[in-house]
Amino acid sequence: MSLFVTLAADILVAVLLAATIVTSLRLSRRIGQLKGDEAALRQTIGDLMVATGSAERAIAGLRAAIDDADRTLNASLDSAAARSAELKLQVEAGETVVTRIGAIVAQMRTVPARPEPAHVPVSAPQVVTEPEVQPLRRPESSSPNGERLGAAAAAALAMSERALARVRARAA
Repeated sequence: MSLFVTLAADILVAVLLAATIVTSLRLSRRIGQLKGDEAALRQTIGDLMVATGSAERAIAGLRAAIDDADRTLNASLDSAAARSAELKLQVEAGETVVTRIGAIVAQMRTVPARPEPAHVPVSAPQVVTEPEVQPLRRPESSSPNGERLGAAAAAALAMSERALARVRARAA
């Protein structure tokens, strides 16, 4: 029996040895695959690190651009607010001038107009026996306000004529 046991033990050792060799080959292939995957994983990690660095630089650039745009926008808003205040003051001043011109025009309409002197043709020198009659004149004040009122009335009349012409042009 001892031969049978030895032979059975040798066969069992041979089968186990063959199974060990097959298992070792499989493990060797898997280790080779893992090493290949490790190299690919290292390459992927390296690419991710480069991409992360690029992204961080891009974010820093975007932050700088946002800060610059914010400063520019604030400066533009401040400038616009100043211009708005200036325009508001100018509009108020313009409205005051228009109100004053309207009052002047209203005053001028209440004052009677000067009659035009009659034009008499001169044919030959004649002796005038009647005293010469001066045409009726509107009393002009000697103050500068009277002159300014006349100038303002003329300006108001010209502006109203231009405005009327613009309105008629738009209506046409």
